[in-house]
Amino acid sequence: MRDEKSYIALDDFEHRIVVDCMNEMRNKLIADSKYTDAVDEVLLKIIDAKQKEFKVIYKEA
Repeated sequence: MRDEKSYIALDDFEHRIVVDCMNEMRNKLIADSKYTDAVDEVLLKIIDAKQKEFKVIYKEA
């Protein structure tokens, strides 16, 4: 299961929201004295993700 990768398309605003939410979750875990390893890993992946530009073409059937 860990070999399976997923890709999502986010604009700059959505990317910022995801990073902010993950950071808030991390801060809450720290305040509750819980481990943040999983959140840290995902947060780093989101921050370090490569950006790729693409076009969306809509076609009517």
